[in-house]
Amino acid sequence: MDITKQNSGAWDQKVDEGSPWTKAVSSEEIERSKNGDWGIIVTTEKKVPRNWFPSSLKGLNILCLASGGGQQAPILAAAGADVTVTDISRKQLEQDEFVAKRDGLQLKTVQGDMADLSDFEDETFDMVIHPVSNLFVKDVHPVWKEASRVLKPNGVLISGFTNPLLFIFDDNEERKGILDVKHKIPSSTLDYLPEEEVEEYLRTNQTIEYAHTLEDQIQGQIDAGFVITGFYEDDFGGTRVLDQYIKMFIATRAVKLTF
Repeated sequence: MDITKQNSGAWDQKVDEGSPWTKAVSSEEIERSKNGDWGIIVTTEKKVPRNWFPSSLKGLNILCLASGGGQQAPILAAAGADVTVTDISRKQLEQDEFVAKRDGLQLKTVQGDMADLSDFEDETFDMVIHPVSNLFVKDVHPVWKEASRVLKPNGVLISGFTNPLLFIFDDNEERKGILDVKHKIPSSTLDYLPEEEVEEYLRTNQTIEYAHTLEDQIQGQIDAGFVITGFYEDDFGGTRVLDQYIKMFIATRAVKLTF
């Protein structure tokens, strides 16, 4: 099975369906960003603290990793950064291109896999911005290693990812307000389906998602040469029953160590 191809097509479909994670930012938000009033989200609700960034983004070379959709990249470009955005979904990248054309921004789009950044040379970027998306790869370690490789010494990686506890519950039941512990971690959405339903799930262009351990998410960054310098949690904004008990999203700021 080609996981990248499956998820690429699934995200193209999400654009057509108008998923919230495919909706481009407004011209008003871009105008505010040009005037210094900017912020981005890499989880669900909370904005990344401004002190996780330099005081000015002017001339900063930023890679928005698995970050198509016309959201983070255009805002950072409007704030003065030199931005490249890469994503497996062509239609997600078209959202960024749409905003750039609409609002007179300069940014570059590259279709590709977050676990293979061979389109980029070593030590190219000052920052990598990686919103919640590594649940769409089977192994997160190559993502961290590639992010480290393309970052300059002392470069910053800002990442959002899912708390694996989200995946231990039956999703359909949780959306009804019932917390039914059902799945192991690590696992994937295909593991949760009866064998006879897998083919139909794939045929209807659904995403394959992976529940990674926190060890892979956090120690994985450390193993790739990062030191964690910032951390916060986020939730569904009160729309899910789990918000009453625990926050299901995590963001980290990490700096590439130099030796």
